[in-house]
Amino acid sequence: MDAGGPKTKLKSDINITPMIDIVLVLLIVFIVMVPGLDKATKVVVPQVQVLAKPPAPDPNNILIQIDQDGALMLQQDKIDPQGLKDKLPDAVMLQPLNYRKVFLKVDEDVKFQAMVDVLDAIRVASDTAKKKSLELPDKFLGQDGGDVKVAVSLRKRLVAAPVS
Repeated sequence: MDAGGPKTKLKSDINITPMIDIVLVLLIVFIVMVPGLDKATKVVVPQVQVLAKPPAPDPNNILIQIDQDGALMLQQDKIDPQGLKDKLPDAVMLQPLNYRKVFLKVDEDVKFQAMVDVLDAIRVASDTAKKKSLELPDKFLGQDGGDVKVAVSLRKRLVAAPVS
């Protein structure tokens, strides 16, 4: 006889009742959801129109390009950074009030400082154009034209894959 008392035998049966409950709940959820899955929303896909030639650029748009070696171009003319600072305010003044925009195309290999310098020149040109606008006749008062909006795009070059 053992002095420790009656021995209890461990029960090793698996209780599958909670698992059956979960499976039944999932089955009910799927049965309820299936009829709603058939209803699809009709979508009208827009058609793309291919133009024979691209539209002509707006002559009021200002385009500044920075090449991979850091060379600047204002519209189609090469220009140095100081020339950009001198010509840009007058070019911005030619744009209609509240529609002053500058498009900046930057090559992917240009150092960030070159782009920051151009953005700073655009900001200075915007401020200068605002000051000049305030000196205009009375009919333009209160219409300073706002700030110049800048759209920056990164120009990536395609790398040809080696031919095997």
